[in-house]
Amino acid sequence: MPTTSSTSSTAKVILGCAKCGANMPDGAQVCPKCGNPVALPPKEVPVVELPATSTPPPRHKSRRRIFLWLFLAVIAATTVWVIGSDDPYAQGIQEFVGWKHDQTILETPFSVTAHNFRYYKFALPEGSTNVTIMGQFTVSPDTTKAHKSPEKDAEDAIEVYVLSEASFAVWQNGYATSSVYESGKVSQGTVQSELPAGAGVYYLVFSNKFAARNAKNVNATFLLRYKSWLPEWFRSLKTSLWNWLGL
Repeated sequence: MPTTSSTSSTAKVILGCAKCGANMPDGAQVCPKCGNPVALPPKEVPVVELPATSTPPPRHKSRRRIFLWLFLAVIAATTVWVIGSDDPYAQGIQEFVGWKHDQTILETPFSVTAHNFRYYKFALPEGSTNVTIMGQFTVSPDTTKAHKSPEKDAEDAIEVYVLSEASFAVWQNGYATSSVYESGKVSQGTVQSELPAGAGVYYLVFSNKFAARNAKNVNATFLLRYKSWLPEWFRSLKTSLWNWLGL
């Protein structure tokens, strides 16, 4: 029967030769007695771990992302077109969503006496842009208060101004000041002037200060047009809150 033994401190022995039974040192490839080759144990094959590969996303998810980006691109392009286009459809959308506003300033005939003036005050809300005041007016002598005058031009003329609140205070006291619009002495005219963006208070003034005795009848229609990106409900809520806080 094969046995195991130790022959030295440095050489290890294994089971005897399968043919003759002689003991063999550890690592021997042939039997030292009979020369029979020793069957070597199979070598361990190292296991190589391959890097993990990401699983490609399903095709339906990729298509969904493409459709989403296309949808967002269409929305962005449509918004830019609505904001910047003068097309009637774009203007209609602006009015529908509350971006575009038309505010009537004046549409009733009135009379201005000599050495006097008449004004109409209007205000722009916060966030106003693309602000324009537009209108037209005609002047005729007030026959009920007319006096014969050698200056025919002064009988059917008037001066029209559009002034900021600060400029109106200066002009009202008889001093020269800057104006958004000034017509000079005219009997009729068409106005279309741009105003600064943002909140502000303005005055539309019809002056008959230069007339010595004649009053003037004025038939005028004026409109304020602007865009505001702040919704009306937001401005109302802010105003109510400010009033409640006493600011």
